[in-house]
Amino acid sequence: MTTTKFKTFHFAEGEVLLINKPYRWTSFDVVGKIRNAFKPLKLKVGHAGTLDPLATGLLVICTGKLTKKIDTFQAQDKTYTGTMVLGATTPSYDLETAPEGQFDISALTEAQVRENCARFIGDTEQYPPAHSAVKINGERLYEKARRGEEVELRLRKVHISTFSITRVALPEVDFEVTCSKGTYIRSLVHDFGKALDNGAYLSALRRTKSGGLDVAGAFEVMELVTHIRELKEAGELI
Repeated sequence: MTTTKFKTFHFAEGEVLLINKPYRWTSFDVVGKIRNAFKPLKLKVGHAGTLDPLATGLLVICTGKLTKKIDTFQAQDKTYTGTMVLGATTPSYDLETAPEGQFDISALTEAQVRENCARFIGDTEQYPPAHSAVKINGERLYEKARRGEEVELRLRKVHISTFSITRVALPEVDFEVTCSKGTYIRSLVHDFGKALDNGAYLSALRRTKSGGLDVAGAFEVMELVTHIRELKEAGELI
């Protein structure tokens, strides 16, 4: 098993494909585009860890028999880079909804922002965003939130391995974080703002790594789709 680009693929036997998910695509959009490229061959295709539509970066796709290993890949730690905006909050904790809470950031210093990371490293608990795909009683939270219904949030245990600030240009703050499966970076950013007695929301997010897999070796979606179609036309799809 290898993720090297344009090697001899054995899709039915099982491949791990690294995709650079585009902005505003859902993870299911990516899976569907790749699955359709195989038609009329009926091949199992699945992803190992959802990325929100507003996030970009590494999406791990498994095909064929390796779809049975999705849970293994999904359990690996993930690394993200992103940007948060201090001084406001949004209901979704990101740009899916408009800023509503406003806070004064004039007294905030770069030192305070950088030092704030330390309190989140290690085992911690967080609430998922109300606008998330977490299911409560069989229904996803975002479905309730979009109807304006009150959403029941339950604490989740997560682990933050590393969390550092890479740029401070208030109100914007760039960061890098490595965390366990199930961590919501939107919630981390929201809690980061609260810990400063302020507000914060996520304005950009990119997954760069999943376990030992790196987005640097990833396909663009249509690059891979075109390659699959070329293999199919040449009778070399296996």
